[in-house]
Amino acid sequence: MEWAPVSQRIWDMKYRFRDDSGRSDTDLDATWWRVARALAAPERDPELWAGKFHEALAGFKFLPAGRVIAGAGTGRSVTLFNCFVMGTIGDDMASIFNNVKEAALTMQQGGGIGHDFSTLRPMGAPVKGVGADASGPLSFMDVWDSMCRTIMSAGSRRGAMMATLRCDHPDIEAFVDAKRDPARLRMFNVSVLVTDTFMAAVKDDADWDLVFGGKVFRTVKAKALWERIMRATYDCAEPGVIFIDRVNRRNNLAYCETIQATNPCGEQPLPPYGACLLGSINLGALVKDPFTPGAALDRAALERLVPLAVRMLDNVIDVSRFPLPAQEKEAKAKRRIGLGVTGLADALILCGVRYGSAEAVRLTQLWLGAVQRLSYLASADIAAEKGSFPLYDKARYLAGETVKALPDDVRTAVGRYGIRNALLNSIAPTGTISLLADNVSSGIEPVFAFSHVRHVLQPDGTRREEAVEDHAFRLWRDLKGNAPPPPDVFVDAQTLTPADHIAMQAEAQDYVDSSISKTINLPRDISFEAFKGVYEEAYAQNCKGCTTYRPNDVTGAVLEVKPAATAPALVPAPREEGVVYIAQPLDRPEDLPGKTYKIKWPGSDHAIYITINDVMQDGRRRPFEIFINSKNMEHYAWTVALTRMISAVFRRGGDVSFVVEELKAVFDPRGGQWMEGHYVPSLLAAIGGVIEKHLIDIGFLSTADTPRIAEAAEQRLRLAAGQREPITGGGDVPTRLGQCPNCGAAALTHQEGCDICLNCGYSRCG
Repeated sequence: MEWAPVSQRIWDMKYRFRDDSGRSDTDLDATWWRVARALAAPERDPELWAGKFHEALAGFKFLPAGRVIAGAGTGRSVTLFNCFVMGTIGDDMASIFNNVKEAALTMQQGGGIGHDFSTLRPMGAPVKGVGADASGPLSFMDVWDSMCRTIMSAGSRRGAMMATLRCDHPDIEAFVDAKRDPARLRMFNVSVLVTDTFMAAVKDDADWDLVFGGKVFRTVKAKALWERIMRATYDCAEPGVIFIDRVNRRNNLAYCETIQATNPCGEQPLPPYGACLLGSINLGALVKDPFTPGAALDRAALERLVPLAVRMLDNVIDVSRFPLPAQEKEAKAKRRIGLGVTGLADALILCGVRYGSAEAVRLTQLWLGAVQRLSYLASADIAAEKGSFPLYDKARYLAGETVKALPDDVRTAVGRYGIRNALLNSIAPTGTISLLADNVSSGIEPVFAFSHVRHVLQPDGTRREEAVEDHAFRLWRDLKGNAPPPPDVFVDAQTLTPADHIAMQAEAQDYVDSSISKTINLPRDISFEAFKGVYEEAYAQNCKGCTTYRPNDVTGAVLEVKPAATAPALVPAPREEGVVYIAQPLDRPEDLPGKTYKIKWPGSDHAIYITINDVMQDGRRRPFEIFINSKNMEHYAWTVALTRMISAVFRRGGDVSFVVEELKAVFDPRGGQWMEGHYVPSLLAAIGGVIEKHLIDIGFLSTADTPRIAEAAEQRLRLAAGQREPITGGGDVPTRLGQCPNCGAAALTHQEGCDICLNCGYSRCG
C-alpha cells in the first residue's frame, strides 16, 4: 500500500529536517536514520544500536513523539520532551511572575506545560502588608494566557497549557465557568482536581467547605457544585475532571512525590518540575493476515519491538536539552517515560472486531497487558546494565498499588535488578504522528471517520484542506477492491455509545501506570442526565480522569466529515493542534445593508466615521464587516488593523459580543475622555460603544445583554488599572485611582476636568 499523500506532506512540513544551508532529510528513511543515530549515541556501541533502532522505526512500527522525530539529531536548541508540569506557584508576586518566566522559557523550546493554581489565595482574600485584596487565581491565569499567545513554541505551533484547581478552592465556581466566555483562557485546557471525599459528598448530597489556608471561606452543597461542573462541561466541553486521589494513590512514586497537575492533554500526571517524553507502539502495523479469519497481532514482533522502544525513550532523557535545570534534575532522578500505543482501533478492525465490544475489551486487555509487561521487563534489563533510576527504593517501590498488580515474573525481575524508569506507560493523543503513519487511528481512540476533510494549519497561518482516509479503510480497499466493508466492524466515533468509550478507557487504564488522553464523543442531543452519568461511570470504573466532547457553540473543529448532501459535523479539535476554528467564514454577498456612525474624540481635530455592514443569516441580521475612516492619519495603521481583525471575527459567526466587551475594557494610560456626559476610558472603548449600539439596533443584541457586557468590560478595566472595586461612582465620576502613564503608579485621578497623578504630580487636562 502506498504512503498517503497527506502523510507525506505532514512529514515534509513538520518532521523533515532542513538546515540553514538548504540540506535536508532526503526521504523518510533518512529521517529515521537521523533519529536512530541520535538516540543510539549514549550506547557503548552506537552503530549497533542505531541499526536496531532504525528497524524499529521503519514501517512506522514504533513512533516516537513528534518532538523527538523533529528534533533528535538536528542540533537545534529544543527539548525532546513533550510534557512538563511547572513548579509550585508560591502565593506571592515574586513567585507568580518567576513562574510566568519559567513557563515562557519552557514553551519557547516546544514543551507543553501544566500548572496547578490551587496554591493562590482566592479573590477578595486580604493581602497583608500592602492593604489590598487578592485578585484570585483566575486573574493570574489571564496573565499566563496572554503570555502563551505571545510565545511561539518550536516550529509553527503555539504553546499549550493545562490549568488545574482543586474542588475545594474558594474560587472553584469561577474557574468552572471561566470558559463560558469565548474570549477567555483560550490557550488553556482546564480541569478540576476532584477528590474521593468530594465524590462521596456528592453521593450523599452533603455540605462541602471551600477552604484556603485552613480557613473556610464558604460552604456549598457538593451535589450542586458537581452539577455546576457538569453543566459547564456539557455546554462548553470544559472543564475536564481529574480524579486526583486515585492518581496519587496509584503512582509508583507515591513515596517521594505528590501530583497536583498534568500536562496539557492529561496523559501525564506529573509533580512540580516533572517532565516526561512519549512514544507509541503502532498496533495497526503489527497485525498479521488482516481481514482474514487468522488475523492476529504479531506477538513475536511485539516482543522484539517493546524493549527497543523502551531503550530509545530512556536514551532520550540523556540526549535531550531541558528548558530549566530543575526539569533536568527531576527527569534524571526518576527517568519517567511514556510508552503507549496507537492504532488500537485500526488493529481491531484488521482483526474483524468491533470497537467497544466484549471481544475488543478482551483484546485491549491482552495487547496492552503485553506492552506493560514487556516494558517493565525491558526496564529491569536496562537497570541491570546501566543502573536503576536514582530515587529507586526497592521496598517502597514494590509496595506501590500499581506495581503490586504486575505479573509475578515482572516483580521478580524488578526485585532482582531494580528498574531503570520509575513509570513506563502512558497513552497520548497521537494525532499528527498517527497521520504521518498513513493515518492510523490515534492512540486508543476509535476511528473518527473513515474519510474526512482535515484543515491543516500552514506555517504562514493559512489553512489547507486535505482529503484523508483511514489506514484500515485504505487497506481494505487495496485488498478487497470494491467489496463493501462490514458495517459491524467499520464503526466510527459518530456511531459509538458512551458505554463503548468508557469500557475501552477503563480497560486500558489497568495497564497504564500514568494516564490516558481520551475524548468521549457524545451527540449534541444527549440529555444532561445521561451526560453526567458518563463521568460518574468513569469514576466508578476506576478511570483517573474523564474528558468528553459534545458539539456546542463555543468549541469548534479541526476535523470535518463531508458526506454527500450532509452538513459538516462538529467534532472535538485535538488539543495538541494548538488552534481551534470556530466556523467557516461567511461568504460575502454582492450588496450589504449598513450604517455609518460619526464620533468626535475630544482632543482630535477630525471626526472618526465608523461603517458597519450586516448580512442576513438564518432569518437574522448579524454584523459582517466594519470600516473606520478619518482624516487624522495618526490613527491610520491601527484602524486598518482593527477593522480587518474585527471583520474577520464577524465573518466567523457565533456570539461576537465579546468584541464589544474587549474594546470597552481598553484603558488608555493617558486618561479617557468625557463623551455625552459619560466617562469613556479610551478611543477604542468609544468604538466598542458604537458597535454595541449597532448590534442592539439590528436586534443582534438585546438590551438585556448590555448589563452583562458592561459588567465584563468593567471587570477587565479594573484589572487593567490595578483596581478591585467599581471605577465609577454617582454620575459616572471616577472615584478610584488609575495607572499613571508617567510613573506607572496606581495614583491617577480625574479632578476638575484634568487627570492628575497623586504620586508624581503628572497632569493632563483636556
